[in-house]
Amino acid sequence: MKVALIGSTGFVGASVLEELLQRGHEVVVLVRHPEKFPVREHVQIIKADVQHADEVKRAVAGVDAVVSAYNAGWTNPNIYDDFMSGSRAIVQGVKAAGIKRYLVVGGAGSLYVNGQQLVDSPEFPAAIKPGATAARDMYTELQKERDLDWTVLSPAVGFHGGSAAQAKGRTGHYRSGKDEPLMQAGGQPGDISVQDLAVALIDALEQSAHIQARFTVAY
Repeated sequence: MKVALIGSTGFVGASVLEELLQRGHEVVVLVRHPEKFPVREHVQIIKADVQHADEVKRAVAGVDAVVSAYNAGWTNPNIYDDFMSGSRAIVQGVKAAGIKRYLVVGGAGSLYVNGQQLVDSPEFPAAIKPGATAARDMYTELQKERDLDWTVLSPAVGFHGGSAAQAKGRTGHYRSGKDEPLMQAGGQPGDISVQDLAVALIDALEQSAHIQARFTVAY
């Protein structure tokens, strides 16, 4: 397939790019600074600001699917507003380009425990709450979207850049769930490497799985 990728320079997006290329897909990366992106075989680099729907529309025209690992930046003091405006512009641009398949890496904060979303719990870390709330609200809006074959992937609760699972790299194995966190046998939150998160996402793309639905993964 020819796949447009948003967020290719980020922690998750970089692994998604590698997974797409490893499976033989052609990738169009949307970046703000194309001069900083290394030239690679089977990668088309297009300058685009995802805050502008018309730039997204132009960049993704003619692809088979759009994959978004967009993040407005965890240290961005305006992360909530920027994340929401960017996510909305991406959706508008994808729809305007006539692309149906849209996959998004969301957050674990929208998963439910005892009927409550994690991001609303008193124990949720305050430092990441604005970004996690934006990811939850993006998912809430996407649930009303009927013109796209969208999929949202929520990582395992234990997933982060410094987690122990990252040492596993790409195993190609994972468990799937729906709206509740996957737990380990000892009752601890599940985890997954960023490479296997990318495996699960591209599996969903290739298998046309989880259409207009959210899923989560963990070991």
